[in-house]
Amino acid sequence: MSAALAALAAAGLAVPALAESRTDYRNEIRNEMGRCSSDKGPALLVTVDGVKSSSGKLRVQSYRANSAEWLQKGKWLSRIEVPARAGTMTFCVPVPASGTYGIAVRHDVNGNGETDIRTDGGAMSNNPSISIFNLGKPSYTKVGVPVGGGVKTIRVQMKYM
Repeated sequence: MSAALAALAAAGLAVPALAESRTDYRNEIRNEMGRCSSDKGPALLVTVDGVKSSSGKLRVQSYRANSAEWLQKGKWLSRIEVPARAGTMTFCVPVPASGTYGIAVRHDVNGNGETDIRTDGGAMSNNPSISIFNLGKPSYTKVGVPVGGGVKTIRVQMKYM
């Protein structure tokens, strides 16, 4: 599991990213559930199960599920960061167009902006198995979720050490 957290940190989930000139990357957004109504365009409605505490922050990031962008630093499309709430949390993550996307979630339990392997948790779309062999970075083919013109609902399970 520590390898998974290291991969999430390397992907920019541990510290805020600097602004980039391209508007399709690094969009910090609010969790607006109204954006997941059927007439608002493509989005992922992400339910995060197993948040272990109400301390720190939960960060949800979306990526295109392809080899050039999945978990690549600075290649996240949107980010929602909110105070963590123990149990289950739900997020609306709009995506730019129909396509295949991956979601990465990180719980920074103490809110220090750094990856603390012993306490922080993580999750990814499709709940792939994570091991030392894939260094916590499962293939984009394992996390990819096809999204059409509407809202696709998914559930992810948080994992902690």
